[in-house]
Amino acid sequence: MFSHLYKHICSSIEVLGGLIQSFSDTVMASLKPSLVFCSILTLLSLNCGPSHVFAKVYMVVMEDDPVISYKVNRKHVMRGDEAQKYKRVATTKHDSFLDSFLPVGSYKKLYSYTHLINGFALHAESEKTVRILSGAKGVRFIQEDIKMAKMTTHTPSYIGASAVWPLLGGAENSGDGVVIGMIDTGIDPKNPSFAISNTSSQAKPPPASFKGICRTGNRFPPDSCSGKIVGARWFARAAQATGEFNATIHYESPYDPDGHGSHTASIAAGNFHTPLISRGYNFGYASGMAPGARLAIYKAAYPFGGYMSDVIAAVDQAVEDGVHVISLSMAPSSVSPGPASFLNLLEAQLLLATKAGVSVVQAVGNAGPDANTVVSFSPWILSVAASTTDRKYRKSIIIGNGKVFSCGALSAPTPGETMYPLAWADDVVNENSSDGSVNCQDPRMFIRPLVQGKVIICMFDSSNYYEDDPDLASVIDTIERIGAAGVIITDRSSGDIDIDFEPTFPTTVPSAIVLRGSDMRALFRYYNNNTVRDEHGNVVSFGATVRITEGRRASYSGEAPVVADYSSRGPDVENAQMQPAEVLKPNVMAPGNLIWGAWSPTSDALPEIQGEKYALLSGTSMAAPHVAGVAALIKQRHPTWSPAMVMSAIMTTADVTDRSGRPLTARSDDGSVDPATPFDMGAGAVNAARALDPGLVFDAGYSDYLRFLCAVPGVDNAAVLRAVGAPCPPPPSPRAGAGAARWCTDLNAASVTVASLLGSRRVDRRVTSVGAQNETYMAYVRAPGGVAVRVSPSQFAIAPGAARTLRIVLNTTAPGNAFSFGEVVLKGDKKHRVRIPLAVYPAAALSP
Repeated sequence: MFSHLYKHICSSIEVLGGLIQSFSDTVMASLKPSLVFCSILTLLSLNCGPSHVFAKVYMVVMEDDPVISYKVNRKHVMRGDEAQKYKRVATTKHDSFLDSFLPVGSYKKLYSYTHLINGFALHAESEKTVRILSGAKGVRFIQEDIKMAKMTTHTPSYIGASAVWPLLGGAENSGDGVVIGMIDTGIDPKNPSFAISNTSSQAKPPPASFKGICRTGNRFPPDSCSGKIVGARWFARAAQATGEFNATIHYESPYDPDGHGSHTASIAAGNFHTPLISRGYNFGYASGMAPGARLAIYKAAYPFGGYMSDVIAAVDQAVEDGVHVISLSMAPSSVSPGPASFLNLLEAQLLLATKAGVSVVQAVGNAGPDANTVVSFSPWILSVAASTTDRKYRKSIIIGNGKVFSCGALSAPTPGETMYPLAWADDVVNENSSDGSVNCQDPRMFIRPLVQGKVIICMFDSSNYYEDDPDLASVIDTIERIGAAGVIITDRSSGDIDIDFEPTFPTTVPSAIVLRGSDMRALFRYYNNNTVRDEHGNVVSFGATVRITEGRRASYSGEAPVVADYSSRGPDVENAQMQPAEVLKPNVMAPGNLIWGAWSPTSDALPEIQGEKYALLSGTSMAAPHVAGVAALIKQRHPTWSPAMVMSAIMTTADVTDRSGRPLTARSDDGSVDPATPFDMGAGAVNAARALDPGLVFDAGYSDYLRFLCAVPGVDNAAVLRAVGAPCPPPPSPRAGAGAARWCTDLNAASVTVASLLGSRRVDRRVTSVGAQNETYMAYVRAPGGVAVRVSPSQFAIAPGAARTLRIVLNTTAPGNAFSFGEVVLKGDKKHRVRIPLAVYPAAALSP
């Protein structure tokens, strides 16, 4: 259904790179009857074009060191003037290198990368250029550019963020001193979620460690970076080189022409208690997860998508500027070719960002509920799935016989307590206009005297949505133009309409969507029983009446989050052959469905909300900044923690049950729900209040991640050296308590994933106490099906700052043909609870 939307999204939110399955395969197969799919899917990755676009942009990595790892006679990372001098020298060397190998006019250099990697991006006129460079001395790695896909009034309290604000000096100080780098479509600096007040902590100068600048330009004046926003840049050289960037509509400035970037930024760190007004109605007060944190904006995506070379330039600059957290609500739309999914240039660069101490949070993708659809792969990235919340917008229609039907729609009510005449659209159109399938999108069809002052029933056919293709915005516009009192929308096929696909934009015209097929049938029985027709079936008298109630007030049920059906699922994959990886993905789940956030009034991505400053959107794009905000709170509370410690704290404290102790659930494409697994929700639903005090953490550093890469099947020392510029490290010293990595599971992660358990596997984990007191922990095991699990020691005492090694031994007891799931829970006597999810494929048992 909604072919008009499909065409619209193809032109404005094109899938980036054409690297996923076709729209009909990945989206249409999973659609539920809905009239409002246009809004709910605005951020899903849709393939609207050819299977591949040859951009003729390449990223070239040189063998020379970048700033962050320059090693000659050095014991510290270069900073300040010294680093700037090295950058200038590196850039000059890039230019000289290109001039010496390539003819003038055969290329255009787009970027020099100098901070995290040493290299450049260039736009090549022919493949011969690339062949010349690939054989040149000093070139380590070449990757063709690919396109990238873009993947809240209540959610701070829903995930527990507001509960920790008092510990951090109050809401407006929560996140103070922390800078979140948003790599997205830019920002609208005039939105109230980013405006500065004289009483807020934003009036203080940014952290001294942050060195970013504010690039001004069209709709981005010099005062844009005077408080909440502390830095802003834009990156579009690859998009310009390929001809997709249009300065008139995409803006040569950090201004957000799309809305996506403003939305994600406000979720992460929008101002506290900002009135959320849309269509003149106050829907509540919005706050970011870390209202006191600052925002650094790196615009590298546009309504048409983005390019990896632009994103890499943005990441390089963000880390150089000194951000503490990177929020990335975009990703390649499929697995890159090569020996491992972890070795594409972006994944490698994000590893170097974590080496620099920056926590990277990324949306996991929107291709669920199919398995193996995650597009955030590496263990150093905190990958976020999307869930529902307990906020619901409900309204009712009351018909003349007193019956009440629950409906959806964010609209005003019909005025007062008055009952309005009810008319079916088919009964009030011109004779030559209807073929029995009036969809209410053409005001010329209607007989004006018959519709004015009435509530009109408009229908669509969910069983034939390729042809019967209604657009709710067009329906609302038609009803307003013909002078009707309101509209009721329902399914001609008498099917239920999925409540999660309810309207996502407010309307001033009273409207209601009948959600249940049984209610639709009851409504029509009442209508037919009170409508007088002549012998030809024409209506002589309309006797049915109806009233539409208010639908813009939210209710909060307290129900647990459910994994959204579109949220991408694990298992993670090692390579383009889709072999399962021994890495848990997603890592955690956060609210992503129907989330309020800032919006750019100039955006035409969703015409029904054009001109508005706030929008209600869905996607893992909305989930990731929730976790980025929580990471900022942790960074404020624990500024010396490594990115791995921050990830561990968020994962081990996540919720896996509701308030009654029932397991969380995941939604499938047919609307049913089943118990959620770690491949649906990662370690569980983020709980910010517990994440600030996790008790124990699992730490890992750059060398640990290198050992992980060197343990990936099919990856050798040369591949690792090519990707990250460092070889496989030697085993740690015997005193470190472990030998060289033999398995990917040897990485000290806050989870255990075994892709093929052949008999037995020993997994060691090293925990570090971040509690304030001595604490004794006991290990409790819920073993995956077909697997026996033993933890030793099963009980241990640990002092603050101390570390202990745990050994988890897994044995296949009943081979199967699928992953099974369990957990190890470490319960401390000071109330800490550390949960380690287990995902194991029991492939074969040991011979007796």
